[in-house]
Amino acid sequence: MYGTPPPAMLNVQTPLSGSQMMLRNGPKTAPVMESPGHPQRSALLEEFRGNKTRKYELKDICEHMIEFSCDQHGSRFIQQKLEQATQEEKELVFEEVARSARQLMTDVFGNYVIQKFFEHGSQVQKHMLSKQMEGHILTLSLQMYGCRVVQKALEHVITEQQASMVRELDGHVLQCVKDQNGNHVIQKAIERVPAEHIKFIIDSFHGQVYTLATHPYGCRVIQRMFEHCDEAQTRPLLEELHRYTTNLVQDQYGNYVIQHVMERGKPMDRSLVCSRVRGHVLQLSKHKFASNVVEKCIAYGEPKDRKVLIDEITAVRRDGSSNLINMMKDQYANYVVQKMLDVVDDPQRESIMIKIQPHMGALRKFTYGKHLISKVEKYVAAKEAGQVYVVDSVSGHSRGSHTPISASSKTSV
Repeated sequence: MYGTPPPAMLNVQTPLSGSQMMLRNGPKTAPVMESPGHPQRSALLEEFRGNKTRKYELKDICEHMIEFSCDQHGSRFIQQKLEQATQEEKELVFEEVARSARQLMTDVFGNYVIQKFFEHGSQVQKHMLSKQMEGHILTLSLQMYGCRVVQKALEHVITEQQASMVRELDGHVLQCVKDQNGNHVIQKAIERVPAEHIKFIIDSFHGQVYTLATHPYGCRVIQRMFEHCDEAQTRPLLEELHRYTTNLVQDQYGNYVIQHVMERGKPMDRSLVCSRVRGHVLQLSKHKFASNVVEKCIAYGEPKDRKVLIDEITAVRRDGSSNLINMMKDQYANYVVQKMLDVVDDPQRESIMIKIQPHMGALRKFTYGKHLISKVEKYVAAKEAGQVYVVDSVSGHSRGSHTPISASSKTSV
């Protein structure tokens, strides 16, 4: 969500000249001014953009609502006024805007005015805009600005209208999911539309879970589904997901889906993920993407699963070597060791630190070993001072990996 930039300074009242008075109170169509770069900008809009001392009201731009809506400064002005406008003022704007609503929905600045009507308009106005969208939901969903209007509509219209809108996407779900704009509409439908009206969306995911989970936009949609849909809808898809866990944890996008399962999934699902990691902790911890998942297994795994993974890390072989020593020196695996120190109980932490401390000198030679040294020293200092070193036991660490987030529903210019 993006914040609203500061409004233009249009607050100070000054006396109006005769020509200004004519423009403010009439005629209804202001003359067009020829100006470099903007030959079709009306005199009224030129004056509005240039006069920083005059306080304008919505009634002052009658018959120019469309032009103002398509101008960056004009659009911002209308948006701000609509937030506090009376019903009469809203109707004044809507009467003009409704004539070109479809055009405004896909305009770089005009779309925000339409969004404001879905937020602050009457139910009648929202219904009228929804009717204009009928038959065009797919096209709007795939368009950079139109997709924002569809999302806003799904947030504010009644259930019957929501259902009507999403029905137009039936047969096009996967196309939308894989589109940089359309995926946001599918996410919003999953979040806001009652389950009985989006069954076709969930059904389209069957047999496609791996493909979607490894897609930069699809992985976000899959996560929204696991968050908002009920067990009956998600269980078959989770079972499909589990068949590919080993591959997904190592994928630049799939790892986010598995992390999501660890953070929000049921105990049985978390245990299944941990079982895929077990026996491969060292290999996966040293992997740029999979190491994120190992961290989540350490942080969110069931106690018995967590213990098995920690034992695998700390076990000492006959030759005196252990995965722990190897992991401490690795640019990714060292974060897993840090996470392990954060989540274990005091006796386990003491045992692990005893194994780490003899290698502190060697660790200082490694760039990534310094992170671990810092954490160990803080624990040691806290212990000596008789204090508890408080940590955030579930926060992740950045490895410079690509987070699959694209432009979402921007709501104001």
